[in-house]
Amino acid sequence: WLGLKKIYSITQQGNYLLRIELQDWKGNRRHIEYSFSLGGPSTNFTLQLSRMSGSIPNALPEHARLRFSIGDTAGGSSCPQSHPGGWWQSECEETNLNGNYVTPRSRGRLDRGKGLYWKPKKGRYYLLKSTKIMIHPTDLKSLD
Repeated sequence: WLGLKKIYSITQQGNYLLRIELQDWKGNRRHIEYSFSLGGPSTNFTLQLSRMSGSIPNALPEHARLRFSIGDTAGGSSCPQSHPGGWWQSECEETNLNGNYVTPRSRGRLDRGKGLYWKPKKGRYYLLKSTKIMIHPTDLKSLD
């Protein structure tokens, strides 16, 4: 992780896109891109998303303020305790790209929920071998 404070500092320099790349255990790679805004420390690094494009269904709520939470800091929610790793939680079953590294042999529901997964609403779990979360400016010419 680069760290939320550093990512926040970078995003204050202009408009950025968030790209999430996922790889499953069969070697399939998929991605999704969002326009986004990230709040600072005073907002618990609140994330707001709007889907732009991608090859996977959306599993994160758009236009909602998602608070980053770890451990028992989710405001009464039991998601972080049952789904380890810090993440922008809104509902426990949506997605966790910062969980434990769980192999496909772990078929149990408890193990699967603690691993890396992407789960669109009313969809199937997309169990993941690897994830990448990247940002880039919306105007790449500004890098010149």
